[in-house]
Amino acid sequence: MIWVLIGYMFLFIHRPFEIWPTLGDIHLERIYMVGALLFAAAWPAKRWIPNWQHLAYVAFALVTTICWFCSPWMEQGEETVENFLKILVFYVLVVMAIHDAKSLRLLLLGFLGVMAVYMLHSLREYLGGRYAFRMGFARMIGVDKAMGDPNTFAASILYTLPFVVPFWKTRGQQTRVSGGVVSGEVGQTLLSGARQECLAHPFQDSPLATHHSPPTSLESRESTPSTLMRFFLAGYVSLSVVCIGLTGSRSAFVGLLLWGVIMVVRSRWRWGLAVLALGCIPVLWGALPDSLQNRFETIVNPEVGPANARESAQNRLEGLEIGLNLWSQYPATGCGPGAWKVATGRKIESHNLFGQLLGETGTIGALAFAGILLGFWLNLRRIWQLYREHPEWGRDFLYHVSTAIGMALFLLLFEGNFGHNLFRYSWLWYGGFLIITRHCVEQRLQTEETHASSPGVHSAAFRRLAQETA
Repeated sequence: MIWVLIGYMFLFIHRPFEIWPTLGDIHLERIYMVGALLFAAAWPAKRWIPNWQHLAYVAFALVTTICWFCSPWMEQGEETVENFLKILVFYVLVVMAIHDAKSLRLLLLGFLGVMAVYMLHSLREYLGGRYAFRMGFARMIGVDKAMGDPNTFAASILYTLPFVVPFWKTRGQQTRVSGGVVSGEVGQTLLSGARQECLAHPFQDSPLATHHSPPTSLESRESTPSTLMRFFLAGYVSLSVVCIGLTGSRSAFVGLLLWGVIMVVRSRWRWGLAVLALGCIPVLWGALPDSLQNRFETIVNPEVGPANARESAQNRLEGLEIGLNLWSQYPATGCGPGAWKVATGRKIESHNLFGQLLGETGTIGALAFAGILLGFWLNLRRIWQLYREHPEWGRDFLYHVSTAIGMALFLLLFEGNFGHNLFRYSWLWYGGFLIITRHCVEQRLQTEETHASSPGVHSAAFRRLAQETA
């Protein structure tokens, strides 16, 4: 089922049916989704993960539909509503199919792999002469049409960068032992060399047997990612930087710098990385074409750019103001999702998340969206609380996934000041990843509590755990 989900990610992000018309004629994405739903219906391992954030997403979906029905411009908003409901269906499939850290890890790695293919194909097309000439220079675009706009393409890349960190800091085969209790990614992986021995003698003369001190040297070696993985991750970040730079997106460029600064500050090698960054910035800046240098310089000095660049920056501020005006005209339900252009008579979208939220969905949309943000916060708080209460767990893959989602959420809100990302898939996909992460962490806690309170079932429980992960 995981590979079915990754396959849909590829279709949704890369969108080959928009590139090759033959695939579009047969509606490949719809056929694939119908097949995925049928496969999920017959898949025996599916189950629902209870979480209050589900209600927030259902509420927002209902609100979006209500606002669409109440809109004077229903026809213009039909595609927006349809695409959002498609994203919601995929979200349901994800939270029903993924229940453990190993599966989550594979899904997130597949997500990064799909994005890497997407960027490489788009870069190949750019080098071949496919680009958008705007603001006086050639700007890289995505290979697709739906989200291939330079700013949207750059934002899509930016929002994935936090997920590089969990793979950089941890390895797939990771297990910790503390006082005879398996307290790492419970139910996922065991040390390969000890797997068969644990099956035969779970707590006798085994590397996972009870000891007064954990095998720290073995754990640290296992938690280090492989060289191949680090090459992929370094290449991914480098490719992301190149693509964001070539799009000429100022908002994504600022977001990239902000993410880089935060990563440096949070690193234990912050001073060395800071010196390295200060040495690389002039080199990277000099490698940019003059047109891109001029483009990014307008972030701090608008006068050096053309008039349309200054107008574009001004539109970001006007988006919030116009959204508030629409809210005053349609206070309950807004002008309707996807109806911004026709409702305002403007040629461009809002370029502001908060203006879009209030202008297109009104008060009920703002309340529903606040519920989504509250769901993120409650889940993140619970995960971090459990890690504070159990320092023996350390900062493993699940912990780093939760911090990556928190960083991605911050970037979504920050970039919302410059872009209309209300109906972006990231809100639902990342929420699904977070719900799964919390479920895995709470399952670990429940397993340890059961293990600690029932000494008589130690051997059977451990043997069952080993069989599941063999």
